[in-house]
Amino acid sequence: MDGNIFEKIIENASEKAKARVKTYMGADGLLHCANCGGTVQTRFSAFGRERIVNCLCECEYNRRQAERLDHKEKLERERRKEMRREAFPERDMAVWTFENDDGSNPELTLAMKRYVENFREFRAKGKGLLLWGGVGTGKTFMSACVVNALVKQNIPCLMTSFSRLINRLQSSFEHRQEYIDDLDRYKLLVIDDLGVERGSDYMLEQVYNIIDSRYRAGLPLIVTTNLSIAEIKRPKDIRLDRIYSRILERCHPIEVKGVDRRRKKAGSDYDETKKILGM
Repeated sequence: MDGNIFEKIIENASEKAKARVKTYMGADGLLHCANCGGTVQTRFSAFGRERIVNCLCECEYNRRQAERLDHKEKLERERRKEMRREAFPERDMAVWTFENDDGSNPELTLAMKRYVENFREFRAKGKGLLLWGGVGTGKTFMSACVVNALVKQNIPCLMTSFSRLINRLQSSFEHRQEYIDDLDRYKLLVIDDLGVERGSDYMLEQVYNIIDSRYRAGLPLIVTTNLSIAEIKRPKDIRLDRIYSRILERCHPIEVKGVDRRRKKAGSDYDETKKILGM
């Protein structure tokens, strides 16, 4: 190696290792850290010349390592925060977590937690879930819990609805396929409220394209719907059959039972407001 290049490398390395602590001169002729007593200088010979360069004492090394870890953790937190913003169409869903579950359906909660715990295996198989049942039984909430848990593991997810997806496709007509293909970058796609979208030929064709793209890519999908399993297995419309058959092949159906939480909350709010008003 050229001597000048070597000198420059040594000079740069020594400058980076320059002590940021109080020092004292030791009996060995080298500077020592006043905090831990370790040397902050070292001797070595190269090209027939002895040099004294800076080095890191133990406490300075540990401080810099902790600083790097703090920076890395900060970047991870920011990344997860951005992933969570991207994952949900509505901000309040970011707090729909297993920790905030009211425990009204423990069997479903356990099943969804196990899906998260075994997501690597489910993802490899392209296996998702179909949550079906009455309105307000917690299908959307539980799906959001799964998304939040996976985002916490830095796994990119998207929770949306066919209506939102179709609106986006209509606004970028020339790049429809690009947008559909881009959905495959999410390791999990959650589509809420299957069956509420309009039944036009255009709408159903786009729904099919979205499901089929996910199907062909072998990527998992969670679908929620107020439709009964009979309506999904035996749709009256042949256009729906090719959509639902793909969902059933890739998504394990789970019936979600229970009271309508929204109606229950509305009743509770009504009684509380009535009491405050003295009526």
